[in-house]
Amino acid sequence: MKLSSSKKLNISLSKMGIFDYFDVVEHIPYRYEDFHKTPYRFFKNKEKIVVHGKLLSPFVRVSTQKSIIVVNAKVEDDNHHIFNINAFNRPYLTKIFKAGDEVVISGSYDAIRKSLNVINIIKGIPSEDNLIKPIYSLPVGIENHVFHHLVERAFTNIHDRMLNYVPFKFLEKYKLLDKEQSLKLLHFPKKMDDIRIGNRYLKYEECLIFTLRNKYIRKQNELIQVPKTKINLNYLKIFIKKMPYNLTDDQKTALVEIIQDMNDEKLMYRLLQGDVGSGKTLVAALSMYSNFLRNEQSVIMAPTDTLARQHYETLLNLFDGEDISIALLVGKMSREERENIKSGLISGAIDIAVGTHALFSHDIEYKNLGLVVIDEQHRFGVNQRNTMLQKGDRADLLLMSATPIPRSLALTIYGDLDVSTLRSFPNKKRSVKTKIVKSTDTIIKNTIEEALYKNQNIFIIAPLISEGLSEKKDAESLYYYFNKIYPGLVSLLHGKMPVDEKMYALEKFKNKETPIIIATSVIEVGIDIKDANTLIVYDANCFGLASLHQLRGRIGRHGQEATCLLIDDEDDEDHLQRLKILEKSNDGFVIASEDLKLRGPGEMFGLRQSGLPNFQFANIVSDFRVFECARDDANEILKTPEKYSFLLKHIARLTENQKDDRD
Repeated sequence: MKLSSSKKLNISLSKMGIFDYFDVVEHIPYRYEDFHKTPYRFFKNKEKIVVHGKLLSPFVRVSTQKSIIVVNAKVEDDNHHIFNINAFNRPYLTKIFKAGDEVVISGSYDAIRKSLNVINIIKGIPSEDNLIKPIYSLPVGIENHVFHHLVERAFTNIHDRMLNYVPFKFLEKYKLLDKEQSLKLLHFPKKMDDIRIGNRYLKYEECLIFTLRNKYIRKQNELIQVPKTKINLNYLKIFIKKMPYNLTDDQKTALVEIIQDMNDEKLMYRLLQGDVGSGKTLVAALSMYSNFLRNEQSVIMAPTDTLARQHYETLLNLFDGEDISIALLVGKMSREERENIKSGLISGAIDIAVGTHALFSHDIEYKNLGLVVIDEQHRFGVNQRNTMLQKGDRADLLLMSATPIPRSLALTIYGDLDVSTLRSFPNKKRSVKTKIVKSTDTIIKNTIEEALYKNQNIFIIAPLISEGLSEKKDAESLYYYFNKIYPGLVSLLHGKMPVDEKMYALEKFKNKETPIIIATSVIEVGIDIKDANTLIVYDANCFGLASLHQLRGRIGRHGQEATCLLIDDEDDEDHLQRLKILEKSNDGFVIASEDLKLRGPGEMFGLRQSGLPNFQFANIVSDFRVFECARDDANEILKTPEKYSFLLKHIARLTENQKDDRD
């Protein structure tokens, strides 16, 4: 379907996933410019205000520097207050505006100079119904006004054709507009409250479908065809007593909950969540040992080769001396190695398989798969989980997440899962001091050199792999920079490197041949280096708080004091206040909750990834009550499915045929 006569525009839209008019109207604004004038009594120094008025003079250039262009004019508002207005790097304003033009200006107010630094300026005074301007997230080449005109045309074409998945009963119950009306308010708000009203339907629909989909998955996974074998707890207790360290109380509780699930008639579907360093991997390993005791196979699946290999080494060490066969299956293996592992899995000779998504390749079969463990579960989609479970007709599922959230929130958001939580740490001495610095601060050089003097490892993190259009730091440039300062002491690690190169870089880092490693967030999980005590993160504001906390979890893991430097060169007070949360707290639960509060609807996974389910409209902290209502309504719907067949057929289609957003 052609949305525009412009081929270039159609191609750009298709790259955004916009193929028809329904897609157009569902691409909602990510923010709004409010051009309602600010009453003079509310003018405050350094705050944003909006002025309606008339230019008393044209814009003229007043700066003499080539790098910074400043144009200046005078404006009189409709209450006869006169202001100087300054616009930076906008020389074109001298050609567009002239004295006498009516204008609307938003800008930062300087009370001392009685001037405005322009943020936005438009010619003419819009009507009262057009003072709120929607701003869309668009690729280069699509102007905001062009897309807004396309939205107008789209609504004309889809009128009365948009499906409402929220049953009429719940529209009435919560006094919701239908979907088409709600979207219209978001694209054409006349007042700011219209945006809130328009979002109500979309938030509720999103929460209801998410909850129903979770419950549908849970129901499907509880269908068990073969009776389960009970676990011999005496043998498990003997093994735990032989371990060189004690379990924390939280680990003991989680293990009891998992064993009870594994012995239950229904299939286990449990989330094990805990802060970085709280001992989730050990609990998972003991769960796999329990599964071994009932003569069934286990798999543990990780999102990266690096993490899979680390789990493999951990299990080999933990089960050294036990009659347990452990194999590693990752993407980059020789054909002979792969065939040997395939043979061992189907014959039952392999008890535990460790790997990446290669574990659920179509040609991989298991003799008696009884337990599936998925680490960093948010990185795998619903379909990938289901595919793994289908490898065994009685496979229990244990998901692990290092982004902990309060239990009440977890039980609502992860409605398809039971939840076990680890809050305490095996090593209570862990101490990481975090400080926000500028890239020019001497503390960076001093911290690196102190760590080198003490023969300790140093992580230096960048948000990007290589230099592009962005002004953000990239790993490759930082590698060349630091390698000049510390020649021969620096390694590079990022996700696009071949597996053997990544493993080689990590090995050199681990044995301190190169004690400094420049990396992307690929090291966020699964890297356990005993003597790593320094973390330096460039452009820290590009990462979510939870991701930064995960990165911080790579240092000080064995009790030594550690230092984390977060580099932020932007003079943005919001960014600074956000990062200060990490200066004040090392508690992953606190940090994850704050991160979720700060994530706006529509903020997609990427540099600011939080590691939790991604929602376009709902915020899982501030909209928690909406999730609770949706959860209760979903239970009611499932009690009388014949009344809601249209909605439930949609849920079944989503689950069975449509890949999860994160697949």
